[in-house]
Parts: sequence; structure tokens; C-alpha cells
Amino acid sequence: MKRQSNENKITALYCRLSHDDMLQGDSNSIKNQKQILSEYAEKNGYTNCQFYVDDGISGTTFDRAGFQSMIGDIENGKVNTVIVKDMSRFGRDYLKVGYYTEVMFTEYGVHFIAVNDGVDSELESNDFTPIRNLLFYAKDCSKKIRAVWKSKGSAGERLAAVPVYGYIKDPENPRHLLIDEEAAPIVQRIYKMCLSGMGPTQIAKTLEAEKVLRPSYHLNNIGMNHRTDLGKNPYGWSETGIAAILDRVDYLGHTVNFKYQSKSYKCHKAVKRPKEEQMIFYNTHEPFISQEDWDMVQKIRNGRRRRNSTGEVNKFSGLLYCADCGARLYYHAMSKAANSHFQCGTYSYHATKAECSTHYIREVVIEQIVLNEINKIISAANINSDALMEIISKRNADISEKATAKRKRELAAAKKRYDELDRLFTKIYEDNASGKISDEHFGKMSAAYEAEQAELSKAISEYSSALTEQTNQSQNAKKFLNIAKKYSQITELTPQILHEFIDKIVGFTLPIKVPGGAWCRSISITILLALLDNMTSIHF
Repeated sequence: MKRQSNENKITALYCRLSHDDMLQGDSNSIKNQKQILSEYAEKNGYTNCQFYVDDGISGTTFDRAGFQSMIGDIENGKVNTVIVKDMSRFGRDYLKVGYYTEVMFTEYGVHFIAVNDGVDSELESNDFTPIRNLLFYAKDCSKKIRAVWKSKGSAGERLAAVPVYGYIKDPENPRHLLIDEEAAPIVQRIYKMCLSGMGPTQIAKTLEAEKVLRPSYHLNNIGMNHRTDLGKNPYGWSETGIAAILDRVDYLGHTVNFKYQSKSYKCHKAVKRPKEEQMIFYNTHEPFISQEDWDMVQKIRNGRRRRNSTGEVNKFSGLLYCADCGARLYYHAMSKAANSHFQCGTYSYHATKAECSTHYIREVVIEQIVLNEINKIISAANINSDALMEIISKRNADISEKATAKRKRELAAAKKRYDELDRLFTKIYEDNASGKISDEHFGKMSAAYEAEQAELSKAISEYSSALTEQTNQSQNAKKFLNIAKKYSQITELTPQILHEFIDKIVGFTLPIKVPGGAWCRSISITILLALLDNMTSIHF
């Protein structure tokens, strides 16, 4: 029977597609939905048709721009009929679907049709079974989609619908990334600013002042993002956004899958997974940040660096420790720069001053000491690197031989005890089966054995890693010399230079920072300077 919309009211043709629906192919695409609804409306005589569309929005929420616009027109009496392809396009929360289709639409006299499900609110023989089936539809659908995502992600296929800032999708392969020639230099600059000593807040303020588009606006401009709520300030970079960029391994050419998850289909809040549950696939696309720069940025940012009263971060922040109590030394900025100093945190902030004495040193003094000492190492590395390597190797051998022997003993003891617990567990299991040990006693003993084995397993892993580090010490020493040879003479200290050479300053003895080297934690600059016959001890 041909129909005509009453009083020339709107025939609302509603279409919806979520990112998850894209996994199921083109059958649910917006284009396909529009075609089905247009043909149905024309065939059945519905006129004054108007599309309401939500693209990329989940059906478990009804806070969708297109849907709310349609509801607003219904409340204003402008809509006579609502037509959807099927019930799942309308929504996936059966309670709200039931409210709209059976309560609200009835109150406003709206005729509702779901074409493929055979739902027509004006037919007496109307079959509302599809609505009742929505009770478990969203949950079942969520399980299926999660399984698809897990399969794709485990195979190394990039899961993110929107590319990470600095990349664009490859037109020939949307799951592959190409370098974004406009955004990549911004990311590289952010890393350089961090290496120069600027924190995320300072970097964000700098980019905002220079009117650099934030990532969401940039991605929208190049058609890679479809967010509707972008915020009012297109240049409003945030501290958290900068920190996220500085933390991404994507810029090294790697893909990280399963970094976040939602708790359920009802709660869409993304929760970060533990690192051990994430999956990293290496060399999946072209990098534009070097491993060296990325590693250095992580070292700088892991130093728990604090801003002072002027809003700046001191270059020594997170490196200085008291030799007596082991507490951090905190920076005190003074009106006269020459008087700015570091003071023991225990003495400064604890009520009981007797816990430590009033240690402090002026910033200009420690800066000059460290600058001189690092320049001596650089000079030694460039003048006679073989002699310096020999000193490092000899000192390293003395320390490493004892440490290696101790680690081997600890590792052997842990493995022996682990195997012994296996045998004990087998014995108590047999005793329990034969009735010699009660179930309650067996439960307590087995729990204790399992807990001890878990601790031993962790210890075995740590001892093995330590031994592996010690076997790589020669290579680590060469890396250190290569770092020193990069420079001829340093005239100004930067956070990057400090973190390349120094692990931490304790009582103003300076342990050398060598990538991955266990030996560096016990060698000071004064020991390495033996080549120059300068055994300066630094105290305050």
C-alpha cells in the first residue's frame, strides 16, 4: 500500500556505522544503508525524506549527533516516520531501544520501520522478536568483534583506526603507515626540545604560542580523523599530549597493539593495559626518531624532574643525592642566580632535622665541577682511547669477577631450591592422595610452595639478566667511548649531555652512565681520570 507522509512531515531515514562494523565488510556501510532506505521509501510512497547519519559511533550509546538531531525534530513534531535498515542500526541497548520505539514514538505518533527485520509499528502482526533479541545482541556482538580484533592484532596488523600523529595511512594499504611530511618535523622538534631540557608544559606553551595545529585538528584537516568535538582552541597543545608523543615507540618504526582496552561493551572508557599484555611488532614502518634520541628522552623523563618556582626544570633535577642519608637534593632558586643551590631533602622537608645535616652546594659550583670532569673524560677518550679502555676494562674486571661469581652462586642456589620444591610438591600430593596429609594441610603447604616458587622464578630471571649484562660489559664500554668521542669539548651542560654521561651524583661522586652496563653504577669519574693522574675527590 502506497503511503504519503502526513502534513508533509519528515520521513526520517536513519543510518549508523561504528568502527567495529567495518570489520564485517561493506554490507553495513553508510552508502549501502542510504541506498536501501531510499529504495524502500520510494517503493512504498514515503516522501519528504531526510537522512540522519552517525558515522563511526557505537550503537551502545545514544549520545550521537545524528540520532539526537532526529529526536529533537521528533519532539518538535516535524517527523512522521522513522525508517532504519535493521534494529542494530537504531541501537544496541535493548532498554533504550524499547523506550524509543514503544514509548516515545507512540506518544509522538511516529511510525517506526526496520526494513530487514520486518518491524512495522502499524501492523497488527508486527513481530517484535528482533527487539527482544537485542537483550544479548550487544554482548554477543562485542565478543565476536573482540575475537576479530585479537586475531588481527596478534597477527601484527595495525588496529588503530586513526594513524599516530606524524604518520598517514598508505593509500594502497590502509593498515600501513607513511611519514606525514607536515607533522613529522613537529614531532622531531618536540623530541629536540625535550633533549634541550624543556618539559612537556614548556613545549606545549611554545607550540601554542607559535600557533602550531594540535594533532586532532591536523588529522581532521588531512581527512584522517572524524571527531566532532575538537575543542575550541586549535593550537591548545596539552602537557599530557606532549608526554604521550614522547612515550610512543611508533616513531621508532614499531607497532604496538592492545595498548588499551575497554572493560565491557557497556563501558567505553579506555584503560591502559600492563606492558606485559601489550604486543610490539618491530620494523613495521619507516622510523623518523632515532633509537638513541628516544632512549635519551626516556632517561630524562624518568628522572622525576620537578619545575622550580619560575616554572623551569633545572638540568640537574633528579640526579643529585645526599651521600649521608641517600635522599634527593632539591633545588632552591634564589633572586640572585649565583646563590641558587641544592639542599638535602631530608634536612629541608623533615620535621626532625637531626636525621641529616644541612648539606648544600651552589648550582654554579656543581655545574663547573661536572663540566670540568666530563671534559677530562672527553679529552682522554680523544687523546688515547686505548689507554682509557684498558683502565675501564681493568677496573671493570676487578668488580665484575666478584659480582659474576656471586650472581652464579645465587642463581645456582635458586634453581636448586626451585627443583627441590617441585619434588616436595609431588611428595605431599602423593601423601594427600594416600590420606597421610589432610586436604586442609595439603592446601596450606601447596600454597606456601607455590608462593616460594613464584619468588624464586622472579629471582632466577633477575640473576640471569644480571649475568647477561655482565657478559656484555666490553661492548657497553665501547659504547661509552663512542659517546665521549662525539664531543671535542663541552662549553655548556645540557640535560642530554648529563644523562649521557651520568647515572646519578651521590655526595658529588659521579657514576658513569653506560647504556645497559651494570659496571657503570660503581665507577666514578675520578677513577676513570687516573689516566690523567687527577684523583680529585669532590665533597661538600
